[in-house]
Amino acid sequence: MIPATTCKNKKIAVFGLGGSGLATAQALVAGGADVVAWDDNPDNVAKADAQAIPTRNMRELDWASVDALVLSPGVPLTHPHPHWTVELAQAAGVEIIGDIELFTRERNEHAPSAPFIAITGTNGKSTTTALIAHVVRSSGRDTQLGGNIGTAIMTLEAPAVHRHYVVECSSYQIDLAPGLNPSVGILLNLTPDHIDRHGTMEHYAAVKERLVAKSGTAIIGVDDEYCRAIADRLEKAGRKVIRISVRETLANGLYADGSKLMRAVDGKAEELLSLEGIGSLRGRHNAQNALAALAACLASGLSREEIATGFASFPGLAHRMEQVGRKGNVLFVNDSKATNAEASAPALASFERIYWIAGGLPKAGGIESLTSFFPRIAKAYLIGEAAPAFAVTLGERVPYEISGTLAAAVEHASRDASLEADGEPVVLLSPACASFDQFRNFEVRGDAFRELVSALDGVQPVGGTK
Repeated sequence: MIPATTCKNKKIAVFGLGGSGLATAQALVAGGADVVAWDDNPDNVAKADAQAIPTRNMRELDWASVDALVLSPGVPLTHPHPHWTVELAQAAGVEIIGDIELFTRERNEHAPSAPFIAITGTNGKSTTTALIAHVVRSSGRDTQLGGNIGTAIMTLEAPAVHRHYVVECSSYQIDLAPGLNPSVGILLNLTPDHIDRHGTMEHYAAVKERLVAKSGTAIIGVDDEYCRAIADRLEKAGRKVIRISVRETLANGLYADGSKLMRAVDGKAEELLSLEGIGSLRGRHNAQNALAALAACLASGLSREEIATGFASFPGLAHRMEQVGRKGNVLFVNDSKATNAEASAPALASFERIYWIAGGLPKAGGIESLTSFFPRIAKAYLIGEAAPAFAVTLGERVPYEISGTLAAAVEHASRDASLEADGEPVVLLSPACASFDQFRNFEVRGDAFRELVSALDGVQPVGGTK
């Protein structure tokens, strides 16, 4: 735990008592703050009471006596309209912050030189965060991984000069962290997302920009117009900016040339690393993640050799193009997190000969947007409620069967893929659907796939490399 000592003897209201909210309240208590906590959900209030965290209905609070409101990131700050606690705090002139801001203040106070890499972007931030943490940890350095990736930041070890912090930040968290100043900030990409919480794409982009605005080094993917504008703006303001791209050859910055990760300075390029043979980093989207990780690790003092070693052993994230087994020349890949067609596209683009397991609870639009990938699909195995509609879209363009269940699909896809003597056929679970017709969530669906694959005769586990 990181005791929030910068709030000692201050009256802090904490609203939102889920996992990160409870952790934040505990950190504030440990740091000597006068804490009062609340949640709209009575069950969460009961959990706080059970942990001896002082609770009180904040509608009855004297807000003039409050120094700060610490808001959980899931609680609306601005859109579609401010939460009632936000309105009460604003009326009283009370500062509104989140747990990332608390961490930032603790680091600034106790170990301002501690390496702090913060990552955001619409897509790829979890993989990039996990990759950086894996590389830093595998180099033997004390590595603290947290934030939006699933570990509440205030549960990490307290800031120290030798500790490296690798933190994924959502736009909601950034919105509550006005002092955010990582030593290395990464903005991967920007596409329309969470507009219901930010009002407009322009506001969403402006919030994301805050993560890199005060970074010692700003690493920015420049393959979309919003990020290009941000990179230009920061550079004109005198910030250190490293551009990365998977779509163009840069004169200055890092870019991908096939599997090669290149660095260019004034038009002169050199190869830094290659992703050849690293199965967990296949595809253009992972090339962007790898470029960002490479730039961040170099900026944090790691050698190219340390980074190459870490990349080679990176296992990937669970349920995101996760290699779960191999049977002869057949590779089994769990991409259960692909809950819509757009999310399935990167996996379908990453393999040449695919035995595709798809279906579940259908999303609007189906799989029509994936037709350009159909030539890569040797056969499709359709499951769940979406199977009949997917069959209509596939038509005569792709051989398919309606397997019905995941178990039948795995058995049949494994059998058919094993008939191929050459190449690397891939049995790919990338459903392009929600899981709720047959599984509680995509994690349970992915776990079931992993178990079914491991139960097949002759399957061997797969590490980060092929």
